[in-house]
Amino acid sequence: MLDFLKKHQTIFLFTSLFVCALLVYSNSLRQQNKTTLFERGVLQLTSPFYRTLDNIKNEVTILSDNYLNLIDVQQNNIILKQRIRQQRQQLLQLGEVAQENSRLRKLLNFHDNAHAPELPARVIAVDASSWFRTITIDKGANDGLSEGLAVVVAEGIVGRTIKCSSHTSRVLLANDAASEVSALIQHNRTRGVARGKGTTLTLNYALRSKDVQIGDAVITAGTGGIFPKGLPIGTITNITKHDYGLFQTLEITPSVDFSRLEDVLVVLGEPQ
Repeated sequence: MLDFLKKHQTIFLFTSLFVCALLVYSNSLRQQNKTTLFERGVLQLTSPFYRTLDNIKNEVTILSDNYLNLIDVQQNNIILKQRIRQQRQQLLQLGEVAQENSRLRKLLNFHDNAHAPELPARVIAVDASSWFRTITIDKGANDGLSEGLAVVVAEGIVGRTIKCSSHTSRVLLANDAASEVSALIQHNRTRGVARGKGTTLTLNYALRSKDVQIGDAVITAGTGGIFPKGLPIGTITNITKHDYGLFQTLEITPSVDFSRLEDVLVVLGEPQ
């Protein structure tokens, strides 16, 4: 420290003299009403210094205010982002509730118009492998279910129960290759068998002589002891008439979106 002072003693001396001069000048201003020539000279010399100090003070004040405002803005942004996330979660929950209410309302209307006892169930597992297309529902033998019961939704048939445990059941979907449903074309009553084909179904054993149009509705025929008569299966989207044989092959787009099943109805008995 002493070495530093010795090295810069000239600067410190000049600064000390300058500060002393300023103090003397300030004191004389308080005691005199008139400004001398010397005082005017000092004013002239020191005014840039004071202006510089004032500018620095103003800049520091502005920077300090901006910094405080920036901190406040950042805190507000954090709060707003949290509120936006909460509102998005609430919107998602409300949307989910609205969709569930819509599904349940359709099932309720379907149940009210049905002529057979039904039990509502929820899908708890999906198996859409290349070998089997099944779902698992949360109702089983303890709820009165058994193998070979029809499972439906408001849009149409879903499939039939094939395995039942105490509290769950496995349902073979109508679009599985092992699924066959007695069917008929609604407008001309042409009969056939709707068989699963992955994403679609085919209507086999429909006579070539029958007039079938693309867009015709296909419904359950009510034979076979599983599905009640008149339930939607799908619509005709492709027609193949062979050069020989008695039958034509019809492709059906199912009325049910099997990839979006959540709530279903299990038909417990024969129509009343």
